[in-house]
Amino acid sequence: MTTAPSYAEARGDWMRDPEVYWATEAQGIAWTKPWDKVFDPHQGAFGQWFAGGMLNTCYNCLDRHVESGRGDQPALIHDSPMAGTINTFTYSDLLGRTEKLAGALANLGVGKGDRVVIYMPMVPEAAVAMLATARLGAIHSVVFGGFAAAELATRIADAKPKVIISASCGLEPGRVVEYKPLLDAAIALSPHKPAASLILQRPQAEATLTPGRDHDFATTVEAAPPHACVPVLATDPLYVLYTSGTTGRPKGVVRDNGGHAVVLWNSMRMIYGLDAGDVFWTASDVGWVVGHSYIVYAPLLRGCTSVMYEGKPVGTPDAGAFWRVIAQHQVKVLFTAPTALRAIKQRDPEGKLSRDHDISCLDALYLAGERCDPPTGVWAYELLGKPVVDHWWQTETGWPITAGFRQFGLFPFKPGSGGRPCPGYDLHALDDDGRALPQGSTGNLSLRLPLPPGCGPTLWQNDGGYRASYLTDFPGWYRTGDAGVIDTDGDVWVMGRTDDIINIAGHRLSTGALEEVLASHRDVAECAVIGAKDELKGQTPIGFVVLKSGVDRSEADVAAELVALVRDRIGPVAAFKDARVVARLPKTRSGKILRASIRKIVDGEDAPAPPTIEDPAALDELRALLAN
Repeated sequence: MTTAPSYAEARGDWMRDPEVYWATEAQGIAWTKPWDKVFDPHQGAFGQWFAGGMLNTCYNCLDRHVESGRGDQPALIHDSPMAGTINTFTYSDLLGRTEKLAGALANLGVGKGDRVVIYMPMVPEAAVAMLATARLGAIHSVVFGGFAAAELATRIADAKPKVIISASCGLEPGRVVEYKPLLDAAIALSPHKPAASLILQRPQAEATLTPGRDHDFATTVEAAPPHACVPVLATDPLYVLYTSGTTGRPKGVVRDNGGHAVVLWNSMRMIYGLDAGDVFWTASDVGWVVGHSYIVYAPLLRGCTSVMYEGKPVGTPDAGAFWRVIAQHQVKVLFTAPTALRAIKQRDPEGKLSRDHDISCLDALYLAGERCDPPTGVWAYELLGKPVVDHWWQTETGWPITAGFRQFGLFPFKPGSGGRPCPGYDLHALDDDGRALPQGSTGNLSLRLPLPPGCGPTLWQNDGGYRASYLTDFPGWYRTGDAGVIDTDGDVWVMGRTDDIINIAGHRLSTGALEEVLASHRDVAECAVIGAKDELKGQTPIGFVVLKSGVDRSEADVAAELVALVRDRIGPVAAFKDARVVARLPKTRSGKILRASIRKIVDGEDAPAPPTIEDPAALDELRALLAN
């Protein structure tokens, strides 16, 4: 029996020869054609991995497990307290469904390189849609079901899908959210029109189909022949996932096929300590990168059983929901956001409901999406008596930058720390001139190029935007946009964003995008949105608006309209409920709004007037407003 390497040994192997390290890990993936170069520095913005190699991601997720004799093993458990159903799909089941949907998409004209937008709730068909698109060598773009029509329209316009796959409705506690009217409105708004839409009819609210464009999902798939896997280049895109940009324009992060498959296959064992047959539950949504990587692709690449949950941490039916799922499905590792734990803790502070379920099967709890505040981490650690591991990554990287590693033996528990850099990431804190800072100094967390496999090599049809967003501030480095410190043990402490992205319950949203919506209101002269500390969600947005001269309407009426406008344009995911009317906004003499000072005042922190301020009295006016 071989002894697992230590973290230091694994990281040393990678640093000595990155190409040998990744070529070794790539042996875990089935290749149609081996690569010509492990790393080609002349492709893309910083180089690309496994250039010339060919594979199919869907084959690696499904077919090879069935061919190796594990077709009867559960691949996906769909647990929906919203619908009152639990369904288990074996690898053979999932393969059969994926082959048929791939055939249906091919019949609608989808081929290699075409885009398919997926706008679905947390149903198994969402995972099947992703896998079927990959099976054809096409490119999927999943849009979170909570986004409003205008947000969906921008993604349709940018991705230009041949087909959209959607559902008649999504389910939320106490209400049914009809998706079809939102989809119809988005298609009407978008200059690009898809050739066809596949609509999954759910019994909670069936949709009216548009003749000539819309097709019933079930009947169309049933009539289609199964479709074989189409090999693609390792450097070909697997998907485009849109994330908030600092200008308010969504950025389409591209993920390639080869590097993505290699690192996710490796990460399941290295980070989470799981292998074929183990049950892994990522309590997220397929619309986010966490859902892409760790509900669908990584568990299936490794041959694990993935739990897909359509419910909430509380209210479906109570704060014991997570413990019930863990016990019922024998979950070994749970991956969720700190927001979920805070919600459970708020309803059940002593964790009494956990005692109603045997959760001894759980080996570890992993957290990401936002920094876990130490009190919540300690609460979970004391309640579960199991390792609690915070780890940090981004939509752009696709897999963790820092973590604790069950394969190597976990590091000592440090509440508030995001762990140590994964092999593949050369992480440093830089000063504003791009110089590496000593350990213990706070700076711009940045990654020395090249980035490892699996990281987004570019933005969709926007190489220049990729370089401008990530590579130009510090030449030779990828700037994460997060500030933080690396301590003397090598543990990384992420302190917050250095741009205008705020983190709402693990969901990244741009304050610039929210400001664009507020500024569009007929009565608003100027505005600022900041992310305020929130005990439950991490951050919540607050809008401060200056009304146009001559507006004599009720401030409460204007505020209510602004909240409704954000809900309509961005969607409920923005959690925007607080708009305040102010006489003026604090600014520098050059006219820049002092958003950092506003945020500090809102959070109750000391906010001395910066030397560049136009009028220090503006800060005092804001303090007085918030004190009332």
